[in-house]
Amino acid sequence: MNDTHSFPKAKQTGVETVSRAEERFDRLRRRIGLYLAPTAFGVVFWLTHGKLSSGGNCLSAILAAVLALWMTEAIPLPVTAMLGACLCILLGVADARVVFAPFADPIIFLFIGGFIIARAMTLHHLDRRFALAILSLRGVGGSRARILGAFGLVTAVVSMWISNSAATAMMMPIALGILRAIQGMSRPGDGQSGISRELMETPFAAGLMLMTAFAASVGGISTPIGTPPNLIGIGLINRLLGVDINFFQWMSLGVPLCVAMYGVLFTLLCLLHNGKAQKGLNAPQIAQYLNAERGALGEWTKGQINTLIAFGTAVLLWIAPGILSIAFGKEHPCVIFADKNLPEGMAALIAVGILFLLPVDRKQGTFTITWHEAMQIDWGTIILMGGGMSLGGLMFSTGVAEVIGKNAASMMGVQSLWGLTALSIAIAIVLSEMTSNVASANMIIPVVITLAGSAGVNPLPPALGACLGASFGFMLPVSTPPNAIVYGSGLISIPRMVRAGFLFDVCGFIIIWLGLRLFCPLMGWQ
Repeated sequence: MNDTHSFPKAKQTGVETVSRAEERFDRLRRRIGLYLAPTAFGVVFWLTHGKLSSGGNCLSAILAAVLALWMTEAIPLPVTAMLGACLCILLGVADARVVFAPFADPIIFLFIGGFIIARAMTLHHLDRRFALAILSLRGVGGSRARILGAFGLVTAVVSMWISNSAATAMMMPIALGILRAIQGMSRPGDGQSGISRELMETPFAAGLMLMTAFAASVGGISTPIGTPPNLIGIGLINRLLGVDINFFQWMSLGVPLCVAMYGVLFTLLCLLHNGKAQKGLNAPQIAQYLNAERGALGEWTKGQINTLIAFGTAVLLWIAPGILSIAFGKEHPCVIFADKNLPEGMAALIAVGILFLLPVDRKQGTFTITWHEAMQIDWGTIILMGGGMSLGGLMFSTGVAEVIGKNAASMMGVQSLWGLTALSIAIAIVLSEMTSNVASANMIIPVVITLAGSAGVNPLPPALGACLGASFGFMLPVSTPPNAIVYGSGLISIPRMVRAGFLFDVCGFIIIWLGLRLFCPLMGWQ
């Protein structure tokens, strides 16, 4: 999710100036939002009065205010989602039972379970152990290209199971350590400490930072729990179209797209930021640093083993229905039982239960995770998802989405299935550059579903396109939390981020469109 960030002041003069300008722009944007939201509410209420039902009239005004607040982030995004839901009840759009029902959708429990599992992995450093083990493989540290490739691959794989922000925050210290090892220095330090100005200005340092941010976002599209827009898309598609996309089906689409995107990302960053042969590349120093970091983790702990058991159980239960369906057919009793009795949300909660049951110290009575630790997950994102799904459902029940879809269809003149899919992807990518990817998914998916219905085409591919496109947006520090994190290091300038981000946005648009064109017919989604 694109949370609001305050960027650290970089030591480089040019970066510090841009950083202060970004902070001023952020404050101005929030201040404008406080005035824009009520203005948008009043204007839209007046424009739609008599043209929509009473509920539709109020909902359209509420949506305008919510969109203004989401775009400007004048107040926290989850608070905006709750405010929108409360206004729907207060103004009579629907009763409380209908408005709040999506906050308890099974998709929400999948996200809660996934967040707690990810929290346990971070708490016991299981994710860091996996990352360092892969980076320490023989031959990885022999060249800059292999370092870049392996590092990005690890980041993407980690981001499949934990949030993009957490994956970036975890991998950043490792990236900085690799840069220190490259220049032959071994003294510890955070941020820019221990990194020379000469190395800070090299293309490779910028490339490694961009790889950290971009690979985290790319890896998130692989699984339903990898990034919030995935689950929002799955939930809205199920709610509005009655199409159930399970964990295995999503991975069948997401993993190939991730592999293709990562291949393009690696090639792009090698071309832009690998440069000519660089002095000071010291493979033994890199290996020494990585081995030292692994050694600092010590032996496998009881907590790591327990977390691995819980995580393995969750993954097995998530993909089991899909594998059984391939092996025995959809009508087999085992497949029917798994589909009915093992939904993804319950599988995640079963794994969470294992975390609370497996002890790390029987005598002390301590378990793999405590309730206090589990409560540290990102509840704001969960509330935001529930609010977005609630507003999306109300757009259909009040007829607002139908009106928007018909007007958009007549204005744009795009009627073909794959033309609409391309338009959905493009709008989602552009919007995600300016606002939260969660907000982008919530805003776009209901509209494109109605737009496709008005055009008489299957709404599923355009909805998937909008969902996947919302995870893109790589050009600016404010586009994604991973971008903001690496920008705060002072090792990447705005022009370099914009150039690489724009090119990767274009490549991502092409890959998503081609991937959907190929996989939707294969999976019966066309």
